[in-house]
Amino acid sequence: MPRTPETPADLARRIAARRADERAGGTTRSDGWRRQTYRLPRAEAQRTAREWFERYPKAAYMTEVESWRVLDGDAIEFTMRRLPSAD
Repeated sequence: MPRTPETPADLARRIAARRADERAGGTTRSDGWRRQTYRLPRAEAQRTAREWFERYPKAAYMTEVESWRVLDGDAIEFTMRRLPSAD
């Protein structure tokens, strides 16, 4: 089924919203994945990752830890990503 053509105003609103989201450290990029980056103490980082997997099960959203690294003071910086397929 062909898509309904968008008006220039619809397109401009969608692009502006995506750019604002990215500037605010948002969760959407042009590749379709939703991402969120965290910097947390180790125990809190583990809890946060578990919450993501509970809220967005891997089978439905392809949820994963995209990248992670250990920072000074035993803090962890990590990026969670998922597909918005079941939103």
